[in-house]
Amino acid sequence: MSKEFEIAREFEVDATPDQVWDAIINGTGGWLWPMDAPEPREGGQGPWGSTVTAWDPPHKYTNRLEGMDESSGQTLNQLDYTVEPRDGGRRAWVRYVHSGIFVDDWDNQYDGANKHTDFYLHTLREYLTKFAARPVAFAAFDGPEASKASDAFTAVGRALGLADDAAEGARVRAQGPDGQVLDAVVDYRTPYFIGLRTDDALIRFFGRNHWGAPVGVSVHDFAPGADAKQNEAAWQGWLNGVYGA
Repeated sequence: MSKEFEIAREFEVDATPDQVWDAIINGTGGWLWPMDAPEPREGGQGPWGSTVTAWDPPHKYTNRLEGMDESSGQTLNQLDYTVEPRDGGRRAWVRYVHSGIFVDDWDNQYDGANKHTDFYLHTLREYLTKFAARPVAFAAFDGPEASKASDAFTAVGRALGLADDAAEGARVRAQGPDGQVLDAVVDYRTPYFIGLRTDDALIRFFGRNHWGAPVGVSVHDFAPGADAKQNEAAWQGWLNGVYGA
């Protein structure tokens, strides 16, 4: 049965309102996934065919998508960002609200969206404070069918060589593709997600098996000359190897 939902978060970040605005409008590949910038006006076209319903840079941006095909699991989706200065404009306060209508399997969809929100917004803060405005090569992909198993995500931590007690902030030497060893910081870790930060990249692992989907990976590579296709091929091979595919 269709039902409305709302997911709201507030946070402060060591970035100016203009930097936050640029990340939301132009820099989504650095922390979420690449999207075309919205038309800079109320009533303009936003990402994925949405409509810009609020536009007041660098303080307020809302896009709304109505009449979605029910096969997407939603019939309405709205994203709202409010940005205010703090500490004389040296920092920013951000309020993010994701709302809409889920068509069915409401509890599962809401739980997944709710937990993903925390990870994505954490990645936004990592991008803003470590990599803001740097060109990015983005890649994202899913694991094989076997990665849908209820306990599948635990294999990712083991394949990376992370100790069970390697919590956020731990410095690690993670096992990457083709025998590569990554000097990294575990910047996020829950039973559902792992985030690794190197000097030049944010590498994110998504335990979407918890919601009936395959495990996923995204790579935000800020190194000069980074190759998104090469990253995808290497990490896709690594992920397939985790599950013996």
